[in-house]
Amino acid sequence: MREVKLSSRLTVLSMGVAAALCAQAASAATAADMPNTTLQTITVTANSSVRDSVQEDSVYIDDYTPAAQASHLSDFLDVVPGVSVGGTSSVNQRIRVRGLDDTNLKVTIDGARQEGALFYHMGDVTIDPDLLKQAEVSVGNNSVTLGNDAIGGAVAFETVDAADLLKPGQKVGAKLHTGYASNNDELLTSATVYGAPTENVDLLAYYGKRDADAGEDGKGRKIQTENSEGENILLKAGAYVGSDHHVGASFSRTENKGKFPLRPDFPAGGWNPIIPQEVKRDTYALDYAYSPANQLVDVDANIYQTSTQILRNSDGIPGFEFDAEVKTTGGKIQNTSIVDSSIINGVPGVHKLIAGVEHYKKESEMARDFGKASTDEATNTSVYLEDQWQMGKLSLTPGVRYDRYESPEYVSAGKTYDNIVGALAASYEIAPRTQLFASYTQLFNGPDLSQTIFNSDGVDTYVNNDLKAEEGDNAEVGIATTLRGLTMADDSLKLSAKYFETNIENYIEFVRAGGSRTGMNCTTGQLGTSAAPEACQGVINNDEDFKIKGVELSADYRADNFNMGLSYARARSKGEDTGYNISSVSGSGSESGDKYMVNLGYAPTSTTELGWRSTYVADVTPNTAGDDNEKPGYDVHDIFMTYAPTQIEGLKATLGVYNIFDETYASHASRNSIDDAYTDFEMGRNIKTSLTYQF
Repeated sequence: MREVKLSSRLTVLSMGVAAALCAQAASAATAADMPNTTLQTITVTANSSVRDSVQEDSVYIDDYTPAAQASHLSDFLDVVPGVSVGGTSSVNQRIRVRGLDDTNLKVTIDGARQEGALFYHMGDVTIDPDLLKQAEVSVGNNSVTLGNDAIGGAVAFETVDAADLLKPGQKVGAKLHTGYASNNDELLTSATVYGAPTENVDLLAYYGKRDADAGEDGKGRKIQTENSEGENILLKAGAYVGSDHHVGASFSRTENKGKFPLRPDFPAGGWNPIIPQEVKRDTYALDYAYSPANQLVDVDANIYQTSTQILRNSDGIPGFEFDAEVKTTGGKIQNTSIVDSSIINGVPGVHKLIAGVEHYKKESEMARDFGKASTDEATNTSVYLEDQWQMGKLSLTPGVRYDRYESPEYVSAGKTYDNIVGALAASYEIAPRTQLFASYTQLFNGPDLSQTIFNSDGVDTYVNNDLKAEEGDNAEVGIATTLRGLTMADDSLKLSAKYFETNIENYIEFVRAGGSRTGMNCTTGQLGTSAAPEACQGVINNDEDFKIKGVELSADYRADNFNMGLSYARARSKGEDTGYNISSVSGSGSESGDKYMVNLGYAPTSTTELGWRSTYVADVTPNTAGDDNEKPGYDVHDIFMTYAPTQIEGLKATLGVYNIFDETYASHASRNSIDDAYTDFEMGRNIKTSLTYQF
């Protein structure tokens, strides 16, 4: 095993952590009951103080996850069955749900949609985990309330609020955090100040800075970037007006700049030079809630604008200088009504009616070599109604949504798509705390903006004039149960099993020129074997229809101060005509492999917690045309401990070793190749330490 060299920064921080961890421990703690599991949504949180606000269809799994030291979305989202995160740098993290990446997911930050794609060699989700309170993951689309552009499901990130940090009766407080990671010499420092100057007003200001060098894989080879600097800002304000109204405003920024490979999903090399780059996301949001003492009215509304931008400076080398931006502006208003149907028509049961309207516009702009910028835009308006009808042990949830989507001029000549989709879900309690459930949801996604980096008035990309919208459906069936008192009076075991099938019709694919795909003709869209005057950068066309099938199993056990989670997930895609799986520009197809995960947590005292996470992913041989490259399996283990000494209230120390056995591997959600020079390897062994002080 290679020697891990620690800098003086690690030594200083480790001494602080070691001092805290070696303090006298208090008496043993009793863990709270595990919250209810969900049929559709899994919630990951980095802050246990929000446990009291857990909704019924969520499960908090921070007990198994060292989320407080997360520097990448994979550090905590990967624990969700069916979810994997590829990419090894801050500008390359790409979320996949059942093999579909974030271009097929609805991704929001504080309710603001993150739409559009900048560059297929980069990730489209720009956020630092240190900003987050929680992330809700809808694995698969099972509700019309998700809206369009959610073929594979949704990920809703939520940043921290002052109310999450303030103690009872506290008017003002602060939280200081510092962390260090040995593999890439990463140093994180952040400060949060929050307060409630009056009973009705709360304020929060956060600033964080994350600096890192290039990391190393298990063989000691450098991966990804050098001299990376990250800066994060979060400002929030909220106010209650009377007893019924609440208004809020927020601004968040995540900025990463440094020297990254031109194509960040490949290792740096002669053909993939390291150049100065900057990726920045700004999100502005306003929200409003009205909750009178009336079961018929419960209104939530928001408006927002979010933009993500790439700036590249290649010291004057033609073709590498560009400024690309995608911006989304939109809003939503939704009302929830509770109606007792026996009062209306004598039929027993309670209806939870959710009605909403959503509108958003996404715009892209691209200026290459500081020339004239080219632009494009698309808009969507949705109206939806869902009825969650509870009748004793049986519940039915029908829903309907109407979309009016105006596609980009560049992609499909501004064609308007009017579409109606429906959904139906049902569950039945066959025994106490045991439910059978099933759901069926129709899918719709209009042609997206072209990748911003290729947005050049259609000169360099062939687009099918008859491009069809993506449609399809998602069907799921499963069982969930909770068993109590197995080994002691207050223990619990939660089991869940799910089988799903997702059909995608008219899958829209972007095929990039290069290698053997030279000579793409911008008139016909056909592939040639040599460059031609009319050659294209790439082709946008409808691919064949695909079917994705899979299973997701989970088991969670809790007893006193011990908890254990087990999960298994697999998803397989197959084309209707060729039998090939869905293609992907970030690896060999969309297959993420069979994933097994074990999470263990043990709290020997009220101040100390120990954790272990093991992940095993099986080999995958993609069934994609022209690609028989096998993705090797891997087995990775993490261990961590936290300590909160009673002598210093508000202090918490965390120490962890990640990838303990220095495994050399690449996530199946990342770029994989038979040639190491084209593979995006993950970090080798990484020792992380952190200190948090809240007062």
